[in-house]
Amino acid sequence: MSSLLSTSSSISRKKYDVFLSFRGEDTRKNFTDHLYDALNRTGIVTFRDDPKLETGEEIAPELFNAIQQSWCSVIVFSETYAFSGWCLEELAEIVKQKNDKGHKVFPIFYLVDPSDLRKQKEKVEEAFAKHEERYKEDKDKIQKWRNALTEVANIKGWHLNNRHESEFIRDVVKKISAKLCQTYPVVHDELVGISLHLEELHSKINIGEDDVRIIGICGMGSIGKTTLARVAYTQMLPHFQGKCFLADIREVSNKHGLVSLQKQLLSQIFPDECFNFFNVHEGNAIISHRLSGKKVLVVLDDVDNIQHLKCLVGRRDWFNLGSRIILTTRDEHLLRSYRIDDVYKPTTLNPNDALRLFNLKAFDSDTTPKYDFIELSKQIVHYADVLPLALEVLGSFFCGRDIIQWRSAIERLKQDSNKEILDTLRISFDGLDEREKNIFLDIACFFNGEEKDLVMKVLDGCGFFPDIGVDVLIKKSLIKVSNDNQYLRMHALLQEMGRKIVEEKCVDEPGKRCRLWKEMDVHHVLTKNTATEMVEGMIIDNKWESSKMFNLSVDTFSKMKNLRLLKVFCVSICDDHLKYLSNELRLLDWTEYPLKFLP
Repeated sequence: MSSLLSTSSSISRKKYDVFLSFRGEDTRKNFTDHLYDALNRTGIVTFRDDPKLETGEEIAPELFNAIQQSWCSVIVFSETYAFSGWCLEELAEIVKQKNDKGHKVFPIFYLVDPSDLRKQKEKVEEAFAKHEERYKEDKDKIQKWRNALTEVANIKGWHLNNRHESEFIRDVVKKISAKLCQTYPVVHDELVGISLHLEELHSKINIGEDDVRIIGICGMGSIGKTTLARVAYTQMLPHFQGKCFLADIREVSNKHGLVSLQKQLLSQIFPDECFNFFNVHEGNAIISHRLSGKKVLVVLDDVDNIQHLKCLVGRRDWFNLGSRIILTTRDEHLLRSYRIDDVYKPTTLNPNDALRLFNLKAFDSDTTPKYDFIELSKQIVHYADVLPLALEVLGSFFCGRDIIQWRSAIERLKQDSNKEILDTLRISFDGLDEREKNIFLDIACFFNGEEKDLVMKVLDGCGFFPDIGVDVLIKKSLIKVSNDNQYLRMHALLQEMGRKIVEEKCVDEPGKRCRLWKEMDVHHVLTKNTATEMVEGMIIDNKWESSKMFNLSVDTFSKMKNLRLLKVFCVSICDDHLKYLSNELRLLDWTEYPLKFLP
């Protein structure tokens, strides 16, 4: 198993994902330009040389540096590629990086025959005749170019043939993206103390055995289950024919249902296929049929219901021999009741690793801080009970503050005897200004996991200045943006903390709170007509008791003068017309609105 643990923080980060090698005269303004644009739109950081670099005879040093700072190279072999000594010098450096550093190489044969490149005949032969005439005194250079061309032409690449370029480019980008997922190393810069957990988990997974194995990772929230599963998943990818990581299953299931999860599972393992079915029973049949012939790696993150397992894992004979399924959950009973093979329980960080993690966040370094801060840092680590999320949040909170502010904050911590993680997280919230608090609470109550652009527009309409406010929350480790920069996400414990803050405003009467999302509270407010001007946001949903419909009267919203956000996700009975909706509304999302007109 040691081969799986070989990657570490010693591997330097690369500046680019892809280095594009091409003949400018042939493809700069057409195919390569379109490919470059498609790669960047997909979020793949790509280096393409500037035409200004091609002013001299010798290749610019910037290009050698760019090759060395890229994870892989994509080489567009076109009709006159071999005529360019510049391109061949690039190619030789790419091959050197491939052989010395494991640099990945993906050739594209754009209207050329790879056998002509391998055997160096036709136009390639003509090109080398000119190079040999030009570099009579440097036969080694010519031989180096010939060897590089032959080596890369022998790599299985992509052929345009008679396909439409747009379709071909989409296919190439999809394949490069998939390859890059396997190329990136696992960088442990901020994953303090994870190596031992990985070693222990891998011993339970044991991919060397030719069986089907289901392993659970179980523990309290914020202990690092998902991080551990994702790192192990990334390390094991090359050993499997198909792979799938289903994140936030509990949340996705609640929002979109089990069928959407089944489709995600199949689509990740068979990315070139489309699956259309409409109930879990059809999904079960397709999953069991398709996965039984493929050795797969599947991670189901945040499972909290036996139905998740029945619809996504089913029985062992759904999977081919050698397959591995990893589940993360807070509910150990759920795993035991499903009779999985083994359970791994991550422990909290040891004090030294906890201190390292805190220092990374508080001082941007895992080394020993200044003398005055050493004892204070130990007190904070003790208070955080060495839970990773609490250490990250507290470290971000203390970062950049002077020692007087540290002591003041620590004294404030000591006054609260409750050492639960939600209280720890509350410190970061208390340090926000009012607009930032409102943004945090809106995300916690209504927008966790939603599209970033939509949320930013809504928050901007509410006058919360989200461009700066969201950035502040990110820097304080209170929210995160997904890797593709598409979605805003908040850890479940942080979301729970935010919602508790709202509930504490008025424990006995939900109608006096600023935000309402619980079905029970909303039902109380609507049926008893207890809403007040305090209500700024509301979700009306009856997902838990779908047989009961809300009866919305003419005056339902008349007291909610400051209602900014309204989501209605259930079939509701309305009087002939609603008399009033707040002029403060900035988001109205009403599924199957039953009337012909709005107020």
